Amino acid sequence: MKPVNLLKKADSIDKLYVYEKVGRLNGNVLSVVNVENRTLDFHVHENSDEMFYVIEGGFELETDEGLIPVAKGEFIIVPKGTRHRPVVKALSKFLMIELDGTLNKENSGELYEE
Repeated sequence: MKPVNLLKKADSIDKLYVYEKVGRLNGNVLSVVNVENRTLDFHVHENSDEMFYVIEGGFELETDEGLIPVAKGEFIIVPKGTRHRPVVKALSKFLMIELDGTLNKENSGELYEE
């Protein structure tokens, strides 16, 4: 058991779109990722909520209701069954929390590793 510095973990990742798993909590995976100039396809997680916490930068979460801005120090929870996609323009660093097995190459990009 030891503390994790999220910014240091994110800063240590030398490539964009690589998810670094930093912890597990009650069947959930905590990952940090650096993203820039990327909009994923719309997708739905049928069995799990998903949380984005912005460590640095910011992004917009697009849903069927429109765009929701999320800034540094804020988090947003996407309820399961919600059609969504992150829209990231400038370099941003995130902590993501979701049920183990929720993320895959299809909804997270080709660099995602199990």
